[in-house]
Amino acid sequence: MVTRRQGRTGAVLVAAGMMVGVTGCSGGGADADSLPSDPVDLLRRAASTLVRAGSSKARTEMEMATGGTRVTIHGEGVYDYGRQRGRLKVLLPHDPAGRSEHHPITELLAPGALFMKNRGAGVPADKWVRVDTGTLSDGNLVTGGATDPFAAAEVLRGTRTATLVGETEVEGTRVRHYRGTADLTAASRAASEGNRGPLRAAAEGFATARVPFDAYLDDEGRIRKVRHRFSFVNGSRPGTVAVASTTLLFDFGVPVAVRLPRPEDIYAGKVAEE
Repeated sequence: MVTRRQGRTGAVLVAAGMMVGVTGCSGGGADADSLPSDPVDLLRRAASTLVRAGSSKARTEMEMATGGTRVTIHGEGVYDYGRQRGRLKVLLPHDPAGRSEHHPITELLAPGALFMKNRGAGVPADKWVRVDTGTLSDGNLVTGGATDPFAAAEVLRGTRTATLVGETEVEGTRVRHYRGTADLTAASRAASEGNRGPLRAAAEGFATARVPFDAYLDDEGRIRKVRHRFSFVNGSRPGTVAVASTTLLFDFGVPVAVRLPRPEDIYAGKVAEE
């Protein structure tokens, strides 16, 4: 089983392990005229706006750098904000020769839990690995190689400072670009029940609870793109790991059906680090 100690010393099950190997539709958004004019207030409400929007497709990108090593992990899938369930296919980075020796990892996201298939040496192909995200020192903001889209939005509940940079476009949609900082401790207090524990763990486990971000919101206050910059101390290697996690949301209102694994489909053995 994956233990709390494994979560803290490894820091990440997918992302940090790769570093060693590498040496739409309109949802029920708010009326634009009713959106708060204060950027801090607007961003703190962004997660609730996604819940009203219902669902969306998502693309993720996670860049990690420590010393002279840099890797990028990509993900794509769908998310239901009301049920807080999502499905992502995560593509791991290629080796130095340009080949990928890893099958894509399928991830199912649920309140307080992360399920992964094709993850870990020795795990049967038909089994899932389940991780309690509240036990991870990064709260699963980094562990899966992709930040849970709703958790990414809930980080903004802890917004302390924010300014409007200007207007631009994301995937052809007009958006307002905001830049600021969020506090993970404050975010955990304001978060939904499912993300409260994981965000609290991240506030304690990261090198700092302060998270710089860039957020791009459309005219209905929905997040179209958000980029967070995290940092943590990797217990197995010296130095601080810098992580830039980007989440893009689009096609709001898309149908989403996520069925979580049955107990008998979850692997109960030890997961080997790759």
